[in-house]
Amino acid sequence: MLQILSITTPIFILIGLGFFAVRFEVVSREQIRGLGSFVITFALPALVIKALSNNHFQEVMNWQYLLAYCVGSLAVYLFGLVFALKLRREPLDTGAITALGMAVSNSGFVGYPIVAMLLGPAAAIGLALNMLVENLLIIPLSLILAEAGRQQGSAAKVLRETAKRLAKTPLIIAMLVGLLLSLLEARLPAIPDKVVDMLASASAPVALFVIGGSLYGLKLNGLFAELRMIAVGKLILHPLAVFLLFSLLPNVDPVLMVAGVMFASSPMLSIYPIFGQRFGVEGRCAAALLFTTVMSFFTISLLIGVMKPHL
Repeated sequence: MLQILSITTPIFILIGLGFFAVRFEVVSREQIRGLGSFVITFALPALVIKALSNNHFQEVMNWQYLLAYCVGSLAVYLFGLVFALKLRREPLDTGAITALGMAVSNSGFVGYPIVAMLLGPAAAIGLALNMLVENLLIIPLSLILAEAGRQQGSAAKVLRETAKRLAKTPLIIAMLVGLLLSLLEARLPAIPDKVVDMLASASAPVALFVIGGSLYGLKLNGLFAELRMIAVGKLILHPLAVFLLFSLLPNVDPVLMVAGVMFASSPMLSIYPIFGQRFGVEGRCAAALLFTTVMSFFTISLLIGVMKPHL
């Protein structure tokens, strides 16, 4: 148990430092947003380039990992959508956002630091593959369905706008650069490689600090009944679905299987309330982010104990 806590406790201490830094006005909300932009624009892209370029293309593009994580995430998304539409009687726009909270992890800010402490270099490859699934499938699908529910533009228009936005995303650009370097078996020159390495090393601690600062001020607002199912979907059903998919595939690398399950066990992406804002459910999304992040300390600690025998 102490070995498990030695992995999870530093992660959540860094989150707590960010929370209390904003609480006691050591750092402002504007500065937290600036640090978040630094992580998204520079640190995580550098990490992805480093991970992909340092491995052979065949090792990076692990189709078993992609298949298990993709199908597992999609299954949980569809479950969440049916749950929201049929049981909670939500309209399609808010139902799509509810399902999004169950099926997309905070792979960069929470998942990567945990998996890196647990598995080392495999974490960066898992992060890059997760970004493909999340940014090219689950998030665009959610936005298309949500916009269709509001009947504001055709699905083709939403898809086109989403593609334009993704094409400008630093993480997507970094994935393309890293995959190209991996395919060509090329390395960056010494000085750019050192810059990339320095930026990559800053990604995990700064990301966790940003998560903590972003959580300050969020309130549950008596929404426990609504949040409970989102939390169950994200923290339990998502990793379980990914694990089951890995179990069905032959000759799976146990390290990558554990990486996929641990990434899936992370709380939802930190910009979840921003997606909810467009469809009038930002309060519920913010409360869900707070609730699942707090609960993830316990669920992730438990899951590490369960998954360790697979390594």
